[in-house]
Amino acid sequence: MTAVPRVIVAEDDRVARELLTEILTAEGFEVTAVDDGQGAIEAMRGQSFELCVSDVRMEGVGGFDVLAAFQEHSPQTPVILLTAFGDVAGAMSAIQKGAYDYVSKPFNVEELKVTVRRALERRRLLEENRALKRDLQTRYRIETIVGASPAMLEVYKLVARVAPTTATVLVVGESGTGKELVARAIHQNSLRSQGPFVAVNCTALTESLLESELFGHAKGAFTGAVATKRGLFEEAHGGTLFLDEIADIGGKMQAQLLRALQDGEIRRVGSTEPIKVDTRIVAATNRDLEAEVKAGRFRDDLFFRIHVVTLKLPPLRERQSDIPLLVEHFIGKYAARTGRTEGAGIAPEAMTALCRYSWPGNVRELANAVERSLALADGGVMLYSDLPPEIVGPGALRPAGTHGLYEDRPTLAELERRYIDLILQETGGNKKRAAEILGIDRRTLYRSLGRAEAEKDED
Repeated sequence: MTAVPRVIVAEDDRVARELLTEILTAEGFEVTAVDDGQGAIEAMRGQSFELCVSDVRMEGVGGFDVLAAFQEHSPQTPVILLTAFGDVAGAMSAIQKGAYDYVSKPFNVEELKVTVRRALERRRLLEENRALKRDLQTRYRIETIVGASPAMLEVYKLVARVAPTTATVLVVGESGTGKELVARAIHQNSLRSQGPFVAVNCTALTESLLESELFGHAKGAFTGAVATKRGLFEEAHGGTLFLDEIADIGGKMQAQLLRALQDGEIRRVGSTEPIKVDTRIVAATNRDLEAEVKAGRFRDDLFFRIHVVTLKLPPLRERQSDIPLLVEHFIGKYAARTGRTEGAGIAPEAMTALCRYSWPGNVRELANAVERSLALADGGVMLYSDLPPEIVGPGALRPAGTHGLYEDRPTLAELERRYIDLILQETGGNKKRAAEILGIDRRTLYRSLGRAEAEKDED
């Protein structure tokens, strides 16, 4: 909504039109007044208004025509209809057709002001709700799971196919690959998107605490249970419950979870009363559940119940072509947080180092590395020296073209020889081009090469 709300008034009675203009202008609104419905429709097509106040009965194009035009071309704009012929049927008809309110003439000035303020407040709330909804969709829609590698394209396609269904989904992948982000994308693109998304880390709780957390408990069920508590299955009713690291739950919880999935109902701890729940399950694990089943640590019937659809997330080392995209994504995300809103970026040698690192912590580790490096970067541009020690320290891979130049602490003469060899490799043996890159003439280059050959012979 604009700082000064714009209101259009359509009224064919000059005295009423001027009075409305005076009242609304005194309230701080920018008022455009027209003497018929056609004028209101033409004005609406040329600019936006936060509110329309229109008389119902005007010659030619009336108030209901104005309402219909706003409904079609500017549905976010509330319309208040005025009439000197107030009746219940007319009011009901106006509201049913989409008018915000129906005011009879002669109107009470204070009541009209209240109606106008309420209409504008309702529009503001609707706009905030739409903005919040757009933000949620932007954060969690499939397109923002960053990556363009073939492996990630397969993930996108599977998410798009499974999201609208009611199938239970098992997301597998190493720690840090983004399993919860995928679970949220499944939820946000499902028919349950308006319902809650509830996440729980099964590793973080003991079995007794997890039981109470998932299923709730009755008052007096155990020491400290001073009141009845709803469980996460109930909290996620109509939405999605994300069970992260499901392989870590014990045998008792596995049996209770299986029963809940089979029957669609749960029992709170300390209660025998069944409670029906309509909750979709998305589970995740970084372990091989089939191996866990064979080892007797995970129930085979629960395994079959939760892996109706299995979605495997590739580790970052298997999709290294996505690293530059992820780095740029995280730079944009963390620039404001670290105070680097101007000119945030990354030097080529730093990007090369990030692309060559193995990333055992996957995307989460990359995100942390970018945030740390950006915070340390002088001027907001991440340099090789700003990267974490595990990426640039002893034994870490060096930027392309420098690996092998100086790990063994060579002499200056040896380092010169290696660098010349490197440049000749890059130029395909073109000595003229190599000399230009080195900043020397060809004669000096030949002398250096001759000296290097002589040193090799001495070796």
